[in-house]
Amino acid sequence: MKRFRAAYGRLLEWVVIVLMVVLAVEVTLGVVFRFAGRSLIWYDEVASVLLAWVTFYGSALASVRRSHIGCPELVERMPWPARRAVSIAAQILVIAFFALLGGVGVWIAPILATDTLVSLPWIPMSVVQSVIPVSAALIIVAEVMHLIDLFNAKRPPPRAGGVALAEATQ
Repeated sequence: MKRFRAAYGRLLEWVVIVLMVVLAVEVTLGVVFRFAGRSLIWYDEVASVLLAWVTFYGSALASVRRSHIGCPELVERMPWPARRAVSIAAQILVIAFFALLGGVGVWIAPILATDTLVSLPWIPMSVVQSVIPVSAALIIVAEVMHLIDLFNAKRPPPRAGGVALAEATQ
């Protein structure tokens, strides 16, 4: 499982890096062309799409790394069996949410198939919005890996940096 998680994380890192580089190049081109007096009509719409894609795929990467914003102080103060049960319940809720989000994304794709980007009418909105079900599936994979770890855990995992945030703020 560790090798799969590491490879999965590296794949998502590369996806996010490529998207960020493409976004930076695209925005830079837009600025250069605007400065030259030859504005690109499509650069701001494409930049918005790329930013959304970076956000969604970055969220999948954060899920693999367990780096999402959280407030673990309350859960960390619980005894291990209660902490484990609450964490498992939370994981199941997260997985259910992203399954619903992905399902709605798949359901809405055919509806958007006839719509296109305004500045690039050859790009259908279903392609743009495909990030929703794809990233939801990627997040579910990451969360299922963590859920499996929780089911297999016999004792609490080591704390990041050796000190829980709740203890560090006392």
